[in-house]
Amino acid sequence: MTNKPAFTEKKYVVIFIFVTSLFLMWGLLHSMSDVLNRHFQTVLNVSKSQSGLIQLSVFGAYFIMSIPAGMFLKRYGYKSGVVLGLTLFAIGTFLFVPAANVASFGFFRIALFILGCGMATLETVAHPFAAALGDQRTSDRRLNFSQSFNAVGAIIGPAIGSYFLLRATGGNSTDLSSVKSLYIAIGCIIVFIAIAFLLVKIPALTDPHTEVDPEAVNIDTAPGKKLYQHKHFIWAVTAQFFNVAAQGGTWAFFINYGHDVMGFDNQTAGSYMSIFMAMMAAGRFAGTYLMRFIAPNKLLAIFAFGNILMCVIVAQGWGWTSYIALMMINFFFSIMFPTIFSLGLKNLGKHTQQASSFISMGVVGGAFFPLIMGKIADHNVAQAYYLPIICYAVIFMFGYKLYKVKH
Repeated sequence: MTNKPAFTEKKYVVIFIFVTSLFLMWGLLHSMSDVLNRHFQTVLNVSKSQSGLIQLSVFGAYFIMSIPAGMFLKRYGYKSGVVLGLTLFAIGTFLFVPAANVASFGFFRIALFILGCGMATLETVAHPFAAALGDQRTSDRRLNFSQSFNAVGAIIGPAIGSYFLLRATGGNSTDLSSVKSLYIAIGCIIVFIAIAFLLVKIPALTDPHTEVDPEAVNIDTAPGKKLYQHKHFIWAVTAQFFNVAAQGGTWAFFINYGHDVMGFDNQTAGSYMSIFMAMMAAGRFAGTYLMRFIAPNKLLAIFAFGNILMCVIVAQGWGWTSYIALMMINFFFSIMFPTIFSLGLKNLGKHTQQASSFISMGVVGGAFFPLIMGKIADHNVAQAYYLPIICYAVIFMFGYKLYKVKH
């Protein structure tokens, strides 16, 4: 190849901007659910372990919706897939109004589940959509660019949630009007994006993953094997499960840690979550740079080991020392999802697309782990951070040894 492929083409620029905005939206809503976790403890008088059901609702939706969304995408195409995701997204946000009117935690969980189904659909569609908007040789760059806005959304979400929810309720208020106002506004923005998306003309696309690239390195070196016989893929699914489990638990009780251990009020604890999410963005940029010199699997193992140390320090409750270590967990976490993903897809050839769906379903780990951490956090939120060490030990072993492709 003598010509360098372009990042994208002019005819795709507008639609690429729209697709990238989707990454930002679900990053924002994902991180805002962690502010809701603390908010509902205050206004609905639920325990820390019960509030972990928020993550069960959202991540459980991912597990249930990923395969149907993939089937819908295959049959009806990218545009219809995005519209379906945005529709479910909007319905979920608007359901926060009747849920707030009856002050029902169960109703809120239904709304969060439908919202989660919308996010799952958008994730299933947006990743291959962004990859298809140009030359396949630059699809990784496009995805990384779009995912950087997911991190931006994760920074903005806690700031918005803390300002409108935690500031509004103060210490002991049971008022839910701020929840209604915030989610009505978000729902209206989503409807606007959906309408605008319907008006955008999408050029004919060819999914780069369906083409045979003579320069491709993802060639199945053991074509006689079925997908489940590729051990590195099985370990990638396992590592991804524990990775998202650790993420869900760490994020869910971040504000509780600031409140219980550091003595912050709810708004201050929530405002620090934006810094927490900024650490993830910093880690992503640093990790991308370091991969020029360090093999991805080795860097994954190094970052996993770093988080084992950070969790030990966090669990001690040593004031600012432990709080900074808690911030660093997100820095080291940053590269884990995409790195596990890419290592799990190595040399799978025709199995690649199917494998991608299964690795994506590993997010169900985030549905259960906050519940387990919440049981300990009800008694001591600092000591609850011993539990993610199990997750990072599995990720360390995957990066150290279990990632290897066996013929």
